Amino acid sequence: MSELVPIQIGPVRIDQPVLLAPMTGVTDLPFRRVVRRFGSGLNVTEMVASQAAIRETRQSLQKFAWDPIEDPVSMQLVGCTPHEMAEAAKLSEDRGAAIVDINMGCPVRKVTSGDAGSALMRDLKLAAALIEACVKAVSVPVTVKMRMGWCHDSLNAPELARIAQDIGAKMVTVHGRTRNQMYKGSADWSFIRKVKDAVTIPVIANGDILTVEDARTALAQSGADGVMIGRGAYGRPWVLRQVMDALAGRGHRPDPGLDEQYRVIIEHYIDTLAHYGDEVGVNMMRKHIGWYTKGIHGSAEFRNNVNKVSDPKRVLEMLDEFYAPWRSREAA
Repeated sequence: MSELVPIQIGPVRIDQPVLLAPMTGVTDLPFRRVVRRFGSGLNVTEMVASQAAIRETRQSLQKFAWDPIEDPVSMQLVGCTPHEMAEAAKLSEDRGAAIVDINMGCPVRKVTSGDAGSALMRDLKLAAALIEACVKAVSVPVTVKMRMGWCHDSLNAPELARIAQDIGAKMVTVHGRTRNQMYKGSADWSFIRKVKDAVTIPVIANGDILTVEDARTALAQSGADGVMIGRGAYGRPWVLRQVMDALAGRGHRPDPGLDEQYRVIIEHYIDTLAHYGDEVGVNMMRKHIGWYTKGIHGSAEFRNNVNKVSDPKRVLEMLDEFYAPWRSREAA
């Protein structure tokens, strides 16, 4: 029996609400393509600053880029000025966004010092103005991602979710930590039930969902309508499909064999070089190589060596050499 039912985000139907979280510097187009090929309920782009979106900076255009296989795609915006957020939302819709997501959860000081991200949970009046501006600017649904609150003395996610719903937001995602926790401690999935009880629109649980069992526990504790997976997908772009299959009653899908993992990392590497160019692409892939190879015998020494190499052809050769013993063993 399925543990997930389809959700409606305005006119957008998500058959299996297992969502890929927006993560700056991680969930770019090449990574999202890999995730989507395995399977995901919805991909959310990296966070794009509203001012950068309006100026159409090279970086913002790269973050807005999406592949038709991702359709429907959600584009996430961050900002603190209603008219700029409205304009950026309109640009997102023009670029093909099926959903516009507003970031009210990013805890990073660079974002919160500008009264954006999770800082908006300290100013619900401004938060409401931003949501309203975006809802009025676009015809596609607007969603909001938030934390439990700024700190444990102000756990106002249920109030913000109600405000968002009343203004016209069609879904909220809640990371089960406060801003002040950053990424420390454990996500409090049970708190998300308070948000679920406060609204009738779909609520998605986020934070520390790394495995199928985590997803099950998060859903049971929160009563949420779906889960959003972020760091759990580091080096494991297949994890969303595993969660989707398990929660749909299709049984356990094992990790791909190392031969297939090798093919995935090479495809990801080449796609990243094409997206960013060689110099930036090599740098962007270092963390992914670290995540993909973690736990494989000899990986620590391999990562230490490959991270010193800036020639993309040599990196590909090193990956071939590293995976060769495992691939021949599986072939045998």
